[in-house]
Amino acid sequence: MGILSADMQRVVRQQRLGFVATVGADGMPNLSPKATTDVWDDDHLWFADICSPQTTANIRAGSWVEVNVVDQFIRKGYRFKGPAQVHGPGTPAFDDGTARMRAGGSANVHRVSGIVVIEVRQAAPLVSPAYDDGTLTEHDVRALHTARFARLNEEASE
Repeated sequence: MGILSADMQRVVRQQRLGFVATVGADGMPNLSPKATTDVWDDDHLWFADICSPQTTANIRAGSWVEVNVVDQFIRKGYRFKGPAQVHGPGTPAFDDGTARMRAGGSANVHRVSGIVVIEVRQAAPLVSPAYDDGTLTEHDVRALHTARFARLNEEASE
């Protein structure tokens, strides 16, 4: 078993939305949501570069990556850190990544300009302070946020 536990892999595969942070040459942070975030293997995560010019430039310049993936209903997830590589068209990793996207039914494969593979060297849980005092369970937090998202969805439909 690699660094990515079964639960970490489950959360990433279920949520798919990773918030990817890098640092630019000027020292400024760059944070970008990646809806193609997935598990590559027991030690790596990946996402498709569909429109990520600053993120990929930072990675090519040597920035490490931090990816946060959180279940919005229970407010728990994981943070992953490590170096990454951008793989362009014609490379085995690009072909593998786009094949994975096709197998998953993605309609955006034609827009992919790179596959970013992250070597996870650090992984840690992310847990909302809602749990700190021990009064709320996952069931409670899920119920609160399920109701909240239902209200938001209802308002958006009006």
